[in-house]
Amino acid sequence: MSSDMLSQFDIDRLLGGAGAAVPAAAANAFGGGASAAAADQEVTAYDFRRPHRVSKERLRTLEAMYERLCKSLEGWLVSRARGHVELRLQSVEQFSFGEFALSLPTPCATYVFDVKGSGGVQGVIDVGHEFAYFLIDRLFGGGGAPSIPGRALSPVERMAVRTVAERTASLLEEIWFDHVPLELSVTGFESSPEILQIANREDPVLVANIEAVAGQASSLLLICLPFSVLEKFFQSSGQRRIGGAAGSEREQREARQRTELALRATPVAVSARLPQFQMSLRDLSNLAPGQVLSTGIPRDAELSVLIGGRERSRGAAGRVGRRLAVRLLDQLSPPQPNEENG
Repeated sequence: MSSDMLSQFDIDRLLGGAGAAVPAAAANAFGGGASAAAADQEVTAYDFRRPHRVSKERLRTLEAMYERLCKSLEGWLVSRARGHVELRLQSVEQFSFGEFALSLPTPCATYVFDVKGSGGVQGVIDVGHEFAYFLIDRLFGGGGAPSIPGRALSPVERMAVRTVAERTASLLEEIWFDHVPLELSVTGFESSPEILQIANREDPVLVANIEAVAGQASSLLLICLPFSVLEKFFQSSGQRRIGGAAGSEREQREARQRTELALRATPVAVSARLPQFQMSLRDLSNLAPGQVLSTGIPRDAELSVLIGGRERSRGAAGRVGRRLAVRLLDQLSPPQPNEENG
């Protein structure tokens, strides 16, 4: 019995957390199996100041969005760099701005852009030191393996690479348009990450890491967006497109105007068809290029006006100046339900 009794020293050690030196009797008395399992378990620290917001569902959506950006930017770069350029998305991750700034090389080729209507919030596009000099070589007519000097870009070189940063910002607007409409404009350049100050060091940012492979060189293109302008995306439900009508009256009115403008700009095929007429197979076989075909249809005969391949109205043939024209004789009829389904 004496071996199973705990001394005051053993109890004090248990309460103090020194479980490694606790005797076997104490371990058995207090559930030693559970303590051993807990000791083997990995513990992950949770930072309440910077909660992790990129869930697996969000991550899949973000990866699909930035994959689109990579493909569009890659096609644009190939035509201007006159050579093989491949962009591959490595990851989309959440960092603090301080961690992102520490990951930048010295010197860097970093362009700062403003997010309009956000109260002065800024983001970053880092083109990558090696990739920047590859672009400079190709944009100025070079075709060989470019040299990579260990210096910052000159003002002329910055202006040349700026076109790539502006194109990236434009594509960034496109991929975020359905979730968080952004208006971005490149406003500055920084070659030293130590003095890059667009946010507090602890502010969370979303960083897309894109590998740029050009010739024998490989570099990273980084796109950094502060979480403060993406709150709408991370707080909304997964079905962002279905819930698109939500929001203030102003947002709904703007969304309606954008939809109407897109619909009005949609091209629709419109054609006019003469009434049916008959001709013999002999006359049809004797037709030759340049021959005038007599239809027997009067000049004032009504035409069928087809929109999208379906008859929607009646019309009359005429001219406007030197151009042929059709005047509508009645109102356009809406499509029938069976036509829409077909």
